[in-house]
This record gives sequence, C-alpha cells and structure tokens, in this order.
Amino acid sequence: MFLVAFVGSCILLAMIPGVSTAVILRQTIRSGRASGVAATAGNETGIFLWAMAAVFGLSALVLASEVAYGVMKAVGAVLLVVMGVQSLWQARRGQAVRDAGPPESEQEAARGWRRSYVLGLATCGANPKAAVFAMSFLPQFVPAGVNVPATLTLLAVVWVVVDTLWYLAFIWMVGRVGAVFSRPAVRRRLEQVSGTVLIGLGVRVAMEAR
Repeated sequence: MFLVAFVGSCILLAMIPGVSTAVILRQTIRSGRASGVAATAGNETGIFLWAMAAVFGLSALVLASEVAYGVMKAVGAVLLVVMGVQSLWQARRGQAVRDAGPPESEQEAARGWRRSYVLGLATCGANPKAAVFAMSFLPQFVPAGVNVPATLTLLAVVWVVVDTLWYLAFIWMVGRVGAVFSRPAVRRRLEQVSGTVLIGLGVRVAMEAR
C-alpha cells in the first residue's frame, strides 16, 4: 500500500515545473527529442545519486557543511544563469536553432547527447535542494519494521522510473508540436522565454535560504 501512495506522490511531484523541466524543455526544443531524452537521463542519474546519498547519510554530511552547501548553490545558480544568457544571446542574434532532426553524423550526435546528459546531471547534482528533498521525502514512506536501506533504495528506483516516464511523455508532447517550434520566429521567442526562465531560476537558487 505504501508503494501506491509513493507512486502517486512521485507523479504529482514530477508534474510540478522546475529547474529540470526548464532544462529538458530547452534541450528538446534546441536539438530534438534525443537531446531531451539525454538530458532526462542525466537528471535522473543525479536524482538517483542524491537518493543513494540520502540512504547512506552522505547528503546529511554535505548539508551540514555551510561551505559545501554554499558552493553547490553558487555552481547551480551560475549554471542556470549561463544557460539562460546563452538562450537570450541566440534569440538576439536571430539565428535559428538547428533542426530537431538527426545531426549530420553519428559522432556529432554522440557529442550532442553527451552534452545534454552532462547538462542534466550537472543541473541536478549542483542543486542542494535535491539533497534536502531526498532526505525529507523518501523516509516518509518507509513502513515500520522493514529493512530501511533496502526500502529506501527501492523507493529511489521507483522515484526515478516515475520521473523518467513523465519526462518521456513530456518530450513526446513537445515533439508532437515540433512543426510549430521549427518556425524561426517561434524558435527565437522560445529562446527568449526559456532564457528568462532559466535566469530567474538561477537567481532564485542563489537567493534561497537553506
């Protein structure tokens, strides 16, 4: 029964727009579904690592250090602001983002997917709020009298699976309206919107208290 409640909570959480949604949307619009999936894989890797850190108490050590917390928050904020500025610069230059179709070569495709993966992983990994959330969210669903580490690991896997399925559906929906996004004027406007959102999220991360 606790798994049913947990899955329901994961679905609701996945539907709340945030940093991950903005980054995955940006990569999907700019480089197509494959890049969006790669960014999702990176993000979910980060979520799972934070969940495992919570299982073994490592995230508590990170959060106990003011310096470590501050550095992570600064890195995450800078990363978001840089991505936002890049989007605004692209829109200002009036350059169409490259087609959402496959790149010219497999080597180029692999580089693009790696960049999107690392971007998703870095965004999640540099977000100290992810550590706080993992520590406070997962333990609430652990029943009494069970193996706590094993149960927390199971919950972490379920969390990642639900999150991944949601973002895959989200990427698919974005891809369905790809013809609209392919118009230069629409692409520029989306770059402006995504850039503004990312900068705003970066500022929010930087200004948030612990």
